[in-house]
This record gives sequence, structure tokens and C-alpha cells, in this order.
Amino acid sequence: MPSRATEKTDTNRSESKSPTPGQSIVAALSERFDLAEHRRYLARELEGVILDLGAGSGAMVPYLQTAVQREPALRLHALEPDPDRRRQAEQTATTHNLDIHLQSGRAESLPYADDTFDVVIASAVFCTVQDPLLALEEVRRVVKPDGEFRFLEHVRSDGLRGYVQDVVTPLWKRIDNGCRLNRRTDDWIASGPFALDEIETLSIGVSPSRPFVRGTATPVRRTETDDRILK
Repeated sequence: MPSRATEKTDTNRSESKSPTPGQSIVAALSERFDLAEHRRYLARELEGVILDLGAGSGAMVPYLQTAVQREPALRLHALEPDPDRRRQAEQTATTHNLDIHLQSGRAESLPYADDTFDVVIASAVFCTVQDPLLALEEVRRVVKPDGEFRFLEHVRSDGLRGYVQDVVTPLWKRIDNGCRLNRRTDDWIASGPFALDEIETLSIGVSPSRPFVRGTATPVRRTETDDRILK
């Protein structure tokens, strides 16, 4: 039976603005480097129900297709708030004959029930999320207690580069669809609703959008989360 991409638009959720000429600068520059290895890392040995959070134009689709070839029982979902990117992701999924349920929504208010997913994947998502701590809480909510959060994100650097990122970010986020160069996403994951299983700093990308980090994390018990976030 041919695979297909299906799209559901939640009219009760606000859409992001249409792409601007400066949109996706970080993604475009980073794609000039070899991200394939790191996206394979995100899609390795998947089982069960999967969410591609912030699917963009479908960068993870080829790797999810490979995962389905290994494990045909996978059930794939993807979320993307931008309508133009969502259409591109749908076209990419159709081109790759990938059956994935693609819909509108925001990371801060995920349109899924508690404990839905075995794995949630985020690839260059948290730099643009309006409220990353709330988004992480939402990811924790929809991940099963024994599930996993996998991430590939660019984060604030140390030293002089980090200072430059702080200075440049107010302008950068205006020309690159809200991208914050100085997000400490790795620290937020570690101190928030997840326990880090592994994390690796990657010298990929170009200034000012480096370094990247990749890793996996598992949800902490809900009773522990508030104290961890307040620290």
C-alpha cells in the first residue's frame, strides 16, 4: 500500500508568519556541513510512536524513511507551525513515499494526549521556540514515562563567541524568523523535566551558530520537575 503524507491544520492554533527573505539562515548555513551523521543519530533504532517536533521543510524525512524500512510498524507524527514549511514537509514526505501524520501546532501547546510518544525528536527547533521551558514541559508531558527525547540543537558558546552571540542575537532573531543564537538549550534540558542520558558537543555549523549539541534524555518523574527547573 503506498505511503502518504497527511496534513491536519488546527485552526484554533496560531500560525507563524510566512517565511521572510532571511528565514532559515542557520539551517541553510549548517546544511553546508555534514549533518547527515547527526540526523541518523536521531533516527537510529526507533520503535513505537514517534514525533518529529518542528519538522520544518522535512529535513528528517529521509532518515525516518530509513527507520521505517528497518521497523515497518513505526507510527510517525510531525508538527510544524509555519504553513509554507509544512507544505514543503508534506511534499518531501510524499516524494519519499513516507506515511507521516503532519499537522499544525506549537511546541508550547502540543496537540497530543499525555504519554503518547515513545520518542520525540527535535532538530534545530529550540532556537525559535517562544517559551523553551514550557516547550520542554510539553515534550515531557507527551513522552511516555519510559520514552526518550532526542535532540540536535545549536547553543550558546563559551568565551568570546558567546559574548558575540549575546550582542548579535537581538538583530539576528529579526532576520532569521526568531532564531536566538544564545539559547542554553543543553542546560535547560539537563536542569528541567529530563535527565540527560548522553550529550555531545559538536564543532559543526558556522559562526555565529555554533556549537551544536546532540544527545538523548529521559523524563524525570513529574513530582521532581518543579524543583529542578527552579534551581
